[in-house]
Amino acid sequence: MSRDVPAYPISRPDSTDSRFTVGLALDVAAVLARHGYPPLSTGADLLRLQQALFTLIYQEYQ
Repeated sequence: MSRDVPAYPISRPDSTDSRFTVGLALDVAAVLARHGYPPLSTGADLLRLQQALFTLIYQEYQ
């Protein structure tokens, strides 16, 4: 039986990751809305989504 290795989280880069943008969060928000979830309505919603994505994508510094 093979063992699946999770793709996430990845190592946190030493400098800014140019892939992690407001546009990424807005794209994810648009996908969620297309699937019937409420659209983002405040800056606080966007901030929480960005924080959740960051936590999913990057591991803590070791």
